[in-house]
Amino acid sequence: MLLQNYVQQQADQFWFSRQQASQFAKVVATDFNPIHDEDSKRFCVPGDLLFAYLLHKNGLSKQLTITFNGMVGADVPLHCVAEGAEVQILDQQDKSYLTLTQSGEVMQNCQFIEALIQDYVRFSGQNFPHILQPLMEQHQVMIHPQRPLVIYQSMALQFFRFTDCCPSLQLTASSLQVDGKRGNVVLEFALKVGDEVIGTGEKRMILSNLVPYDAVQMQALVDLYNHRKATLGAAA
Repeated sequence: MLLQNYVQQQADQFWFSRQQASQFAKVVATDFNPIHDEDSKRFCVPGDLLFAYLLHKNGLSKQLTITFNGMVGADVPLHCVAEGAEVQILDQQDKSYLTLTQSGEVMQNCQFIEALIQDYVRFSGQNFPHILQPLMEQHQVMIHPQRPLVIYQSMALQFFRFTDCCPSLQLTASSLQVDGKRGNVVLEFALKVGDEVIGTGEKRMILSNLVPYDAVQMQALVDLYNHRKATLGAAA
C-alpha cells in the first residue's frame, strides 16, 4: 500500500505525524513547500495526502470533487463521516477539514488508484515554479518573498471511462485572477492513456499576500526552492 508509511490508524481514527506528512510531501509529491517541513511553525499536512487517503479508503468514483476547508496539523486525530454522496474529514471537535463529493461508477483497482495518486500528486507538487511563476509574471504580481503562501482550495476529477491502463496527467490550461492581494489560480488537465483522453481534472489554489512582481526577488524565490528541492530531496 502506497500510504502505509505515511499514516497512523487506530479503529476509525487516523492521523499524520510531522515526519510522515513531510516525507510524503518530499518523497511522493516532490513538494518542497516550507509549510510541510517538520520544523515549520506553520506546519500543515499536505492536502494531497488527505486526498490520497480518501481514495484508498473509498475507491475512485467517475466524478469527484474535493474541497479543502482548513489546514490539518500534525498528530490531529481525524475520522470520516459519510452522508449520501458526501464524505467529510473531521477532528474530535467535528471541525471539517475536507469534503469529498462523489458520483457514478466506483473503481476499486488499487494499482490504478495508486498510479493515479502518484501521477497527480507529483503534478501538483510541481506547480511552483513551473506553472505559477509564469502566471505571476504575466499578471505582474507575486507571492510575498518573506511570507509566501499558496493554499490548496479544491480539486475535481471526471472520468469518461475507466481503463486497465493507468492514465497520465497533461496540463491543458492555467489561469490567474487577481483580486487585490489575493490571487485565484485554476489549473486544468487531461487524463490520458496514450493519445486518448479518458477524463479531465481541475485544481484551484489561492495565492495570499500578493505584492508587485519583482524579477530579482522572484528569481531568488525560485533559486531557493530549487536549492531546497536538491538538498532536502536528496536527504529524504
